[in-house]
Amino acid sequence: MIQFPHCKINLGLQVLSKRTDGYHDIETCFYPVSRTDILEVIPSNELSFTRSGIDVPGEDHDNLCLKAYHLIRKDFGIGSVKIHLHKIIPIGAGLGGGSSDAAFTLRLLNEIFDLKISNGQMKNYALEVGSDCPFFIDNQPMMGTGRGEILNPVSLHLKGLHLILIKPDIHISTAEAYGGIIPQQREHSILNTLSLPIREWKDKLKNNFEDSIFNKHPSIGHIKEKLYSLGATYASMSGSGASVFGIFEKQIDLKNHFEGMDYWSGELK
Repeated sequence: MIQFPHCKINLGLQVLSKRTDGYHDIETCFYPVSRTDILEVIPSNELSFTRSGIDVPGEDHDNLCLKAYHLIRKDFGIGSVKIHLHKIIPIGAGLGGGSSDAAFTLRLLNEIFDLKISNGQMKNYALEVGSDCPFFIDNQPMMGTGRGEILNPVSLHLKGLHLILIKPDIHISTAEAYGGIIPQQREHSILNTLSLPIREWKDKLKNNFEDSIFNKHPSIGHIKEKLYSLGATYASMSGSGASVFGIFEKQIDLKNHFEGMDYWSGELK
């Protein structure tokens, strides 16, 4: 059985405080984007994991897809499977690709073995994999609070607008991103800002990670500036970086603008 794990962008990201458990309380809006990996899971006589496409750092046995499998096997005693992941979503990009792969593995296992796991239970398993993993159980815009795992649907309609994703050849680890952040209370409510016309987002909808990341990696900030110069209605870094996205009212020609960088464009759904 094959599915296509999608990525996400963050519309605003406020790091509000550091928690006693070492995590941070955040506020953000997760928005699904149709750039995908390709994931195949089929029953097998023995467990195996293979991958192709973009190279994924680390050992195969540490991959989040296998972590998701072992969580389900522990509680349901499911049989072995063969997992193949073709990686397309960039790594270290703030797009949640690894979390999406794990969440879609959970969804596939639930379907293949007819486990009848509810969405709520599935999100609990997903949370054991990563803080943003539960978002990928449902395919709709969500406000995320707490560590990002407290999710509430948000009415946000960007259908028909055009998205451009740019990923420079820079890898930003979560540890690096949070190491440079200073938690602060929000100046503008993300939810309130999202209710405004998109043309009013520029100075109100902020990603707290940008200041420290742009200071350390100025080329990432230059991408955001370039997207605005090309006519973006709104542009921002996604998550903890290093990808930057621009939302445009119409498709534009990227030729000669982002040479040597990974880029993707498509309509928002």
